Amino acid sequence: MNQSLLPDLGCMCGSLRRTSRALTHHYEEALRPLGLRSTQFTILQVLSRAGEVCQGQLGTMLAMDSTTLTRTLEIMRRRGWVAERPGRDRRERLLSLAKGGATKLRRALPIWEKVQSRLRRQVGPQAWQHLLHLTHELTNVATTQGDSL
Repeated sequence: MNQSLLPDLGCMCGSLRRTSRALTHHYEEALRPLGLRSTQFTILQVLSRAGEVCQGQLGTMLAMDSTTLTRTLEIMRRRGWVAERPGRDRRERLLSLAKGGATKLRRALPIWEKVQSRLRRQVGPQAWQHLLHLTHELTNVATTQGDSL
């Protein structure tokens, strides 16, 4: 997209949401042939790295609200991508990557890497690393500072 068509929004939230929508579009288009949404891919990736976690921990890792996460996980459980078992008490649900999820992730990784590589090339490796660091820092501030921002 031509940068001159994008107005300066002057708002960090609006700018990052616009960026997120634009990037999500690229990842979703690439993952669509596998029947996988970018949010689902991210959940599979996190479960692959984290192992078994409770739903609350997963929500915190993804900075995702409980309602959206519950809805997405239900779809993923039905498809055999996420396994669930009860935790220490009745309210706790422990989640892990199911065999079907591991297979889906393994198939999606090369497609995801192509999108990542193309974007990394377009912005440059130094800017790429800087952006990853900045988004991590901003998420950390927003999730730990909460309403005191």
